[in-house]
Amino acid sequence: MSKMKKIYFCVFLVFLFCGKVLAQSSLPECEGNNKNISEYSRKHFNKMRKWTNCHGTGMGPKGQKYIGEFYEGKFHGQGIFRHEGREYVGQYKNHKRHGQGTYTYANGDMYVGEWKKHEYHGEGTYIYSNGDKYIGEWKKDKYFAPDNLKERHGKGTYLYINGDKYVGEWKKGKRHGKGTFTHANGKEEGIWKKNKLVKSK
Repeated sequence: MSKMKKIYFCVFLVFLFCGKVLAQSSLPECEGNNKNISEYSRKHFNKMRKWTNCHGTGMGPKGQKYIGEFYEGKFHGQGIFRHEGREYVGQYKNHKRHGQGTYTYANGDMYVGEWKKHEYHGEGTYIYSNGDKYIGEWKKDKYFAPDNLKERHGKGTYLYINGDKYVGEWKKGKRHGKGTFTHANGKEEGIWKKNKLVKSK
């Protein structure tokens, strides 16, 4: 299976897994749950803080909406979180994104992969709204915000929509360090600095 097919297959599996678990949660509905809630209220929030080992719907004071599983009043298990055009579908642990999940940003970008304590972790794929894809390491502070094009940092593979590919090291969003850039006109391999090949192999 090609790398591109593997990426699409992984994305498909995440959506399938998340959708299936949410639709068939083995936990009972939380006591006093209101599936149609659309506004935050202190009364509902106080009720939500007592929910444990159940699934329900919660609203935050800034319009945040969570549909999923709870434990001791916290998001825990499988859930969907929506706020200001952003959506996370996946696993939670102690109120934090933790495990497998998909985060879709308001600008159309999407991250599919592992999370740990609210941060990207392990192997994951970032799909840009223009169709480009990046699989690799990050140095990112605000995980609720899309890549500002300066956050790819470490080792990673970037697949361009036009068929070009870079495999190697990154720093502040640019090709930097050892890497190979393959494009229609051939291959550039060696040491990169700020997106420029400074030493050929």
